Amino acid sequence: MTAFDDGKDDSALRTIGEVSDALGIKPHVLRYWEAQFPLLKPLKRSGGRRYYRPTDVALVETIDRLVNREGYTLKGAEAVLRSAGKSDLDRRTDDRRSGDRRADADSDGTPGVRLMVTESPDMAETIAALKSIRARLAAALGA
Repeated sequence: MTAFDDGKDDSALRTIGEVSDALGIKPHVLRYWEAQFPLLKPLKRSGGRRYYRPTDVALVETIDRLVNREGYTLKGAEAVLRSAGKSDLDRRTDDRRSGDRRADADSDGTPGVRLMVTESPDMAETIAALKSIRARLAAALGA
């Protein structure tokens, strides 16, 4: 989690400006993400002023990582957040830091979308099946 250099306690509420400055994310992007991610709901006080709790800041950091570093779309990132419970999300973040590898679905050089997944036997079978379907579709289209 981001360490704020503002003298406040780690559990203090933060304004949208403080979060924006600390994370390097423009306030309008944070407001947009609130509309796109129902899980992101900072407290709103009189006049509509937003106050981000530490859990909100952690969620913003996760959204930023998924969208801006791992290449998820907003809908994809939302699906990841919905499917992952808080403890599962924390565990996956820790796994990545400890060297969990990403599998590249297109490592064979064929064009397509790069999938960011953790390696498992079930996932390897799924990727192989998808590649087979893609090859059959390409053959049917004469590509």
